[in-house]
Amino acid sequence: MKRREFNALTALSTAAGGGLLLAGAPAHAQGGPVEGRQYQRLATPVAGSAPGKIEVIEFFWYGCPHCYVFEPTIEAWAKQLPADVVYRKVHVAFRANVKIHQQLFFTLEAMGKEAQVRPAIFNAIHRGGQGLTTVEEMAKFLAPLGVDAAKFKETYNSFTVQTKSQQAEKLQNQYNIDGVPTVAIGGRYLTSPAMAGFGVRVSEEELGQRCIAVANFLLPLARKGA
Repeated sequence: MKRREFNALTALSTAAGGGLLLAGAPAHAQGGPVEGRQYQRLATPVAGSAPGKIEVIEFFWYGCPHCYVFEPTIEAWAKQLPADVVYRKVHVAFRANVKIHQQLFFTLEAMGKEAQVRPAIFNAIHRGGQGLTTVEEMAKFLAPLGVDAAKFKETYNSFTVQTKSQQAEKLQNQYNIDGVPTVAIGGRYLTSPAMAGFGVRVSEEELGQRCIAVANFLLPLARKGA
């Protein structure tokens, strides 16, 4: 989902579905993914947060239907990454209602609960029609999932969460992220399901698989510092 499309999204409960994306050029040339099509090289590399490791970052938004579809694919891949690769998620904040979800993400991360409850959050938004746009609504939803409501509210407005959100927005700008989901590889490359599917008409699930294939192509390049 591109940044401009956020302004066209009128409800957080958009159904994910098996949508199709279409671009108007060949998918890739012989020999693998093509720079400028299936992936982009950053003009200025971004330093990673784990020295000596290849950092992989998925920029995402809880309310993005494409992120919802991509979630099982990238999470399965992340569990199989080699020891010299570190993977993390960064929640974007393109506008006010997305910023609210960003604070939700970093609050749960600070509480050590984010990975545990993420599937329920995705399902609530994309299948249950819940916006989760207020602290009260979030706390009520999360309580049955084992998240202490009082602690959640306290953490949501904490200095730690505010700092993490500011750092995420800075990182988002350093990578020039204009859509989600987007995967950053080694501080040097960007790819996404939309980019990986350049010129082809396939399901969103297939676009996700193509994105992972491009990421696998880019990891050795990042390892060599190419």
